[in-house]
Amino acid sequence: MNPVIHFEMPYQDAARVAEFYSAAFGWQTQALGPAMSNYVVANTCETADGRPTQPGTINGGFFEKTPDSPAQQPSVVIAVDNLQAAIAKVISAGGSILGEPMNIPGVGTYVSFLDTEGNRVAMLQALPRS
Repeated sequence: MNPVIHFEMPYQDAARVAEFYSAAFGWQTQALGPAMSNYVVANTCETADGRPTQPGTINGGFFEKTPDSPAQQPSVVIAVDNLQAAIAKVISAGGSILGEPMNIPGVGTYVSFLDTEGNRVAMLQALPRS
């Protein structure tokens, strides 16, 4: 089985979304800047090496809405052992891949897809824990 390990939501204003989730839920956020596409990491629980320490919890992040990207809606990220094999399974099951897999430094390889219902979801082949 492949568990959900991360969530993502779009934003229009990085500072505003960070302040909202910090004030409403106590989440700790970190803006990664232009080198990482202005992604904002959201820690919803205690972490070690950027990963949750309590079983059953996940962290997430926020991505900037852009006019040229498809399916900019909240999504979940599913852990996979082999991203290329998982891509083949998604396509075989009737889904479609959005763009090319991307390497996230220190995290792993990631790609988004649409399921058969048009939901944007993503997969991550994480780097081994050190």
